Amino acid sequence: MAQLISALGFGNTAATRHTPIEDVQGVFSGSLVSAIGLYLLASAGLLTGSTAGVAFLLHYAFGINFGLAFFLLNLPFFYLSWKQLGMAFTTKTFIAIGLTSLLTTLQPKVMAIAAIHPAWAALVGGLLLGYGLLALYRHRASLGGVGILGIYVQERFGIRAGLVQMGIDLCVLATAFFVTTPPVILYSVFGAVVMNLFIAINHRSDRYVAL
Repeated sequence: MAQLISALGFGNTAATRHTPIEDVQGVFSGSLVSAIGLYLLASAGLLTGSTAGVAFLLHYAFGINFGLAFFLLNLPFFYLSWKQLGMAFTTKTFIAIGLTSLLTTLQPKVMAIAAIHPAWAALVGGLLLGYGLLALYRHRASLGGVGILGIYVQERFGIRAGLVQMGIDLCVLATAFFVTTPPVILYSVFGAVVMNLFIAINHRSDRYVAL
């Protein structure tokens, strides 16, 4: 019983490493919440930034499956992840991307949204993506792409990952003018800002001490 209590972290006051069980639940729940956030955005025809935003653009412009595009677009970033952030981070990130791609593809089969206002989709979808990414970041994982770059920049130069991702996300969304309408882009920018501000406020190495 004492070992179980210790493993669950009750009564611990010092920084401690996540156990494998904690990493499993963190990566799974982060991937699931992120997939739901992406589904809300897609239900309103919105986009987001990073590689997910590029996958949305390919999906809307050419009908390419979002989950497949999202997975393939992240593959080039694994080299940076492996070289700069280590094998453990890269492995967990690969699993998180695969899970999110699969869950996003399965989402319409288990939940259908008949109607949703784009502003609400942007707000809730952005927050859910923020929560999902925060869970992954705290378990030394990400959803690849700009997330990998953001974590590297934060750890190397001290610039918050959320701010790095926000700048790049806005650039990605700017290209959406070629495939969609200005109102959709404005709502999408709102969702990206909500997501990245949530991460910038909550993902701080001076506050979160678990490893």
